[in-house]
Amino acid sequence: MQLTQRCQYALRALFQLARRAEADPADPVLAAGDIAQAQAIPKRFLDGILLELRQAGFVTSRRGKAGGFHLARPAGEITVGDVIRLYNGAMLPVDCRTGADQPCPLKGGCVFMSLWDQAREALEGVYDSVTLAELLERERRMFPPATP
Repeated sequence: MQLTQRCQYALRALFQLARRAEADPADPVLAAGDIAQAQAIPKRFLDGILLELRQAGFVTSRRGKAGGFHLARPAGEITVGDVIRLYNGAMLPVDCRTGADQPCPLKGGCVFMSLWDQAREALEGVYDSVTLAELLERERRMFPPATP
């Protein structure tokens, strides 16, 4: 299963908003341009992604001079799996359709189905167990702050 570029951008945008919420809980709002710059996301793509994330309930927005976006829920309540499903749909390692959404002629008698199900469950287990808060913790472990 390969994640779309749009899904990767959405995850990076949410991660940046989680960073902001952790760094400044009193004012967790970030402008789209700041998110785009920090995460190397083309602004023209990010605007549409932020709209989709708002419609899906991942972010909220504030208008005005001090406006921008912030997480709609705590970082510990948003999993990578939630975002992947929004952009990629079901986590299927293999699409068992042939052509125009026709089911596989071996459906029900295919030895590989249990393997595909096992792989799907493993993917879901990994992605559903990692929250934005966990990613922040991983970042701290990977890149500890420099001590003077």
